[in-house]
Amino acid sequence: MTKLVLAASAWLAVTALAAPAVAGDVRNGAQLAQIWCASCHVIPGTDGPALQGPPSFRAIAHSGKTPDQLQVFLEHPHGSMPQLSLTRAEIADLIAYIDSLR
Repeated sequence: MTKLVLAASAWLAVTALAAPAVAGDVRNGAQLAQIWCASCHVIPGTDGPALQGPPSFRAIAHSGKTPDQLQVFLEHPHGSMPQLSLTRAEIADLIAYIDSLR
């Protein structure tokens, strides 16, 4: 019985680690992009800044970065990006929005 419990626990741990992140809300991600990102990045459907400087959201979407890579970047922005204090849910929403542009 103990081996069965250990095997079941191990299986649950592995599947939990392999499970995809909670899907974000694309619509909320678009709103967050308008509020926090549009002053520097070109956001589809808006009159954004000049095409120099930070990549557009479409360019980010087509950059080949995985959602995990985007998450790490948004959790610890660097370069000239302002230090945003985004929640995990807001980061997931922004990533969902970026993914919708692919």
